[in-house]
Amino acid sequence: MAAVKMLDGKVAVITGAASGMGLATAEAFVEHGARVVLADIQDERGAAAAARLGDSAHFVRTDVTSAAEVEALVGAAVDAFGRLDVMFSNAGAAVDLSPIEELTPAGLDRTLALNLRAHVAAHKYAARQFRLQGTPGSIITTGSVAALQAGWNGAAYSMAKAAVLALVRQTAMENRGTGIRSNAILPGAVLTSIITDMFGVAREREDEFLTGIGERIGGETLIGRAGRAGDIAGAALFLASELSAWITGVALPVDGGSTAVTKDATVALITDFAAEFHAAS
Repeated sequence: MAAVKMLDGKVAVITGAASGMGLATAEAFVEHGARVVLADIQDERGAAAAARLGDSAHFVRTDVTSAAEVEALVGAAVDAFGRLDVMFSNAGAAVDLSPIEELTPAGLDRTLALNLRAHVAAHKYAARQFRLQGTPGSIITTGSVAALQAGWNGAAYSMAKAAVLALVRQTAMENRGTGIRSNAILPGAVLTSIITDMFGVAREREDEFLTGIGERIGGETLIGRAGRAGDIAGAALFLASELSAWITGVALPVDGGSTAVTKDATVALITDFAAEFHAAS
């Protein structure tokens, strides 16, 4: 157990919490004294994760593209634990990787539904609950370095993540003086199933694929290794805690230094490795 519990007594909701960065954050939050509602559409994995975390965790199946389900999720957290202190709007995926010339309205809408509208709903209903309680609160959103630099992902995803920056800043401004904060984490190349899904790799080969990606790109970051889910969990823990009480409207890159340099080869290395991986299969 953590010697100092940074979230002692707090209640948090984490979307996309059944795996990857969301699950790592749920584990960190519980370790630091929080009670956590895990939300995901992966029913079995989400329920198993909550059961493993014990009485401090509760799973609610939630499709975050439905504003009504996000509203119900906030209500479920209050019903389960009596209040809400932290909303980590983390769920997301590339959805449509088409270049702009091939992007359809339907593909754009599907991508925006998950990577922008879902975050809007999380902000809306979390802020409402904080105001109803008359308490401060922290809203954290998983953005992406794709909001800062082209080439990290498809056009629709990049546009959605850029809009997240405006959402965070607008929410921070609209809640001035209330203690309600909104900040974003911008992950770089983090070794999770999101990368596996982007390149169509079967789940039974996920570990092999991610290990190869990590070996290929590690030396390209300023830190000297690829990102891990725990790196994002650490940033979320900071932004959820009182250590960041005077921080709002901020977008924090957690990318091993990738966006600090003019040119980064990480995405090209991942793409090249994926092609080689499939060719050798």
